[in-house]
Amino acid sequence: MKKAYLLGLVGLTLAMAGCNDMLDVTPRDKFTNDPSFWNNATQVENYTNSMYGNFSGYGYQGTGGSFYFSTLTDDQVYREFENWTFTSVPQSSSSWNSPFTEIRRSNYLLEGMTSSTLADDVKAKYMAIARLNRAYNYYLLVKRYGDVQWQDHVVLSTDDEYVSGTRTDRDVVMDKVLEDLNYAIANIGNGNKVSWSKDLALAMKSEICLFEGTYCKYRTQADNGKAADANRAQTYLSECVSASQQIMGGGYSLTENYGEIYNALSLTGNSEVIFCRHYEKDVLGHSTVDYTSGSTAQSGISKDAIDAFLFTDGKPLATTGLDTDDAPELIDGKYNLDKMLSVRDKRLGVLIDHTLAFKGHGNARGDLAEMTSSTAYTIAKYYTDKMGDPSATSQIYYCNNIGTGYTDAPIYWLAQIYLNFAEAKAELGNITQSDLDNSVNKLQQRAGLPGLTLNPEADPANNHGVSSLIWEIRRARRCELMTDGNRYWDLVRWHQLDKLDTSKYPNIVRGANLAAVPDCEVVLDNGYAVPWTAQRTFDKKYYFYPIPTNQIKNSHDGTTQNPGW
Repeated sequence: MKKAYLLGLVGLTLAMAGCNDMLDVTPRDKFTNDPSFWNNATQVENYTNSMYGNFSGYGYQGTGGSFYFSTLTDDQVYREFENWTFTSVPQSSSSWNSPFTEIRRSNYLLEGMTSSTLADDVKAKYMAIARLNRAYNYYLLVKRYGDVQWQDHVVLSTDDEYVSGTRTDRDVVMDKVLEDLNYAIANIGNGNKVSWSKDLALAMKSEICLFEGTYCKYRTQADNGKAADANRAQTYLSECVSASQQIMGGGYSLTENYGEIYNALSLTGNSEVIFCRHYEKDVLGHSTVDYTSGSTAQSGISKDAIDAFLFTDGKPLATTGLDTDDAPELIDGKYNLDKMLSVRDKRLGVLIDHTLAFKGHGNARGDLAEMTSSTAYTIAKYYTDKMGDPSATSQIYYCNNIGTGYTDAPIYWLAQIYLNFAEAKAELGNITQSDLDNSVNKLQQRAGLPGLTLNPEADPANNHGVSSLIWEIRRARRCELMTDGNRYWDLVRWHQLDKLDTSKYPNIVRGANLAAVPDCEVVLDNGYAVPWTAQRTFDKKYYFYPIPTNQIKNSHDGTTQNPGW
C-alpha cells in the first residue's frame, strides 16, 4: 500500500506544479538534466512515477476528474446551459498544451536512456514507460485536434520544425502511437494495479485501437477531412481484439455486483481492476463523492439515458411488455422510484438514488447535506458510507467537503475490455455467440438481463444507422460505463456527435417525470424536468477542437486552423 500511496502522491503533486506550455525548457518535476540523473535508477523511477498524474481518476482536491464531470453528453445535464467545449478559438488551451508537456517529459526520458549506464533491461523498461505515456498523450491530442505535430525528441525552441512546421497527418501519428504501445507491451514488465505493467499497456491498446478502428470506419471526408478507410479500420479493430483477448485470459474476473469498483476505499485487491488511481485518507483526496452528495445541485441523469436501460425482459422501452411508467410514487413525502427500477437493468438502480431530489423536494443520504439535481435524478454510484469513522460528523466531513474523499478510482478494468472486445468483433463482422457469451453477456448477466444473441430484436430507437447487434453492444457500453467519461468520445468515433443537438433530441436535456408534482418549482417540458431551455446546435466543425491562436502565431505559417473555425 505504501507504493500505491507514493505513486499517487508524487503524480498528483507534480501535476499541480510548473507550466502548461509545451515549450517550457524545464519539465514540471524540475529535474537536473545531466548524465548522472539518468544513471541513477532511484531518480529515474521517481521521474516515471510523476507520469502517474496523466490519469486523473477522481481528480485532486477540488478539481474534477474523468468521472461524473464530463457533462457534455446525452447522459448527464449540467444545471446551467452547456454549449460545446469551444464555441470560439481560444488564445491558448490546456487541452493542447498539457499533452505536449507530457510528451516532452517522455522524450526527455527516452533521450536520457540513450546515454544511461543502467542495465539494458532496466533502460528498456523505462523507455517502455516513456513510450506508453507518449502514446497516451498523443491519443488525447488526435482525438481532440486531428492532425498534430509528431515529436520524437525534446523540443526546446519555437523554431524547431516539429513546432513551427505543418501538423503531422493524424493517421501517421496514430501508427506511431501503436508502435509505442507495442514497444511498451514487449518491455514494460509485470506490475501491480497501481504501477506500470504489461496489462496496463494492453488495456490501453485495447481502448486506443477500438477508437482508431471505429473512427476510421465511420469518418467522412465532409465532416472529418478524410474518407472512411476499411482496411485501416480492420487493422486496428483486429489489434483491439488481440489486446483484449490477452487481458481476458489474464486471470481477471468480474466483481459480484456492478458498482463495487466505484466506491471502494481500496481497489488494489479487486479482481476486476487492471489499473487504478489510489487516494489516501487525510493525505491525498478528491471531491467526486462531495460533488455527488453535497448541497450544490448535481448534473443529473437525462431522460434519454434512463430510456436507454433495458427492461428485465431484455427488451427496450419501445417493445417491452413490462410497465413503462416512469412516474415516481409519493411515499412518506418522498418521490420514490422503486417501482420503475424494479423492472429495469440493475445498473440503473446503482447509478441513481431511488428517491428523486429537486427544488422544493431535496433528499439527503442519512445525515449528509440535502441534495438536488438538475434533472431530479441524483447520481449514487460513487457514494460510500465507509469513509471516516462511524460518527455522523466524521461521515459528513469526508463526504461533504472539498478534497476529503479517498475512494480509489478505477482507470482500466475488465468490464471495459469485454465491451471493447465485443464491439471490435461485431464491427469486424466475425463475432460469434461464444464471443458474446465470453464478454458482454457476462455484464448482461450481472445486470439481471438476458444475454445478447447474434440477431437481437430491432429497436425503433436505433438512430445510428447500424445493425441491431451493434446498436445493442453500444447500448451495453453506454449503460455499463455511464458517467465514466467515455460517452462524448464514443459519439465522436461512431460519427454520431450530432446526437448532442438539443433542438433535435430534446430528451437529452429532460429529466424525471414530475408532471404529478403539485406546485412544482421546477421548469417542466411535457411533464419532464428541464434545467435550461436554450438550444445547443450541432455543426460538423465540432468534430475537432480549434487550434489555439498562439500555436498558429508561433508556427511561422506552418500550422493551419481546423476546418470551420
